[in-house]
Amino acid sequence: MKEIRLLTADEVECRVAAVKKDNSGCSLLLYKDARVDMRILDETFGPMNWQRHHGRDNANCIISVWDDDKKQWIEKEDTGTESNTEAAKGLASDSFKRAGFNWGIGRELYDAPFIWVQLSEQDLSNGKITAKFFVKYIEYDRTKSEFVKLKIVDSKGVVRFELGKKVDAPVAEHKATSPTPIDQTQPAFPDENTGPQFLMCQECTVEISQKVHDYSVQKFGRPLCMKCQKAIAK
Repeated sequence: MKEIRLLTADEVECRVAAVKKDNSGCSLLLYKDARVDMRILDETFGPMNWQRHHGRDNANCIISVWDDDKKQWIEKEDTGTESNTEAAKGLASDSFKRAGFNWGIGRELYDAPFIWVQLSEQDLSNGKITAKFFVKYIEYDRTKSEFVKLKIVDSKGVVRFELGKKVDAPVAEHKATSPTPIDQTQPAFPDENTGPQFLMCQECTVEISQKVHDYSVQKFGRPLCMKCQKAIAK
């Protein structure tokens, strides 16, 4: 069967995962939109050669691709989670995206490096992050399963993260009063379906909770599951 291509920079989006308590920085997660999966399935196999089915009230999604050599449909399935808004629609979208990972669409995102962005006062408003982040350039070595280059910019085109380089927060355009601490109990986005719907251990890629993610980032500088944390602490 045809090989799934790697994602391009404009197909990868950024989501704020966690914010430091003093508002000095935040971590980002990379994710793909469900429309990317549809587009890549169309261009790789042809619009008439793949199909999707949902079960368990959209909790499960099966993506089937026609194998002309075997003369049969090949299926791959996964389970999603609900979003904070439009639960049914968000659940269907998330299960579809996860099934897409099983086919290899965007699987390289599991190897993404830990992304930490230094924040300045101009990135905040009323205690919330208003800055938006975008992938400007991305290069991936499939043979080594690792990112070679990754550059992230803000809406003004200012580089905020570059793999292998130290990037400081931009100088504030004007002096403002001390920023209000961000409410850590609220999600970074009102609709969590805009993100990948799950946090991952950077070592073994298993799903981890927000509490484990935040603890690991503070203690080890990167997101790790409890098992990997214990292995490093030994």
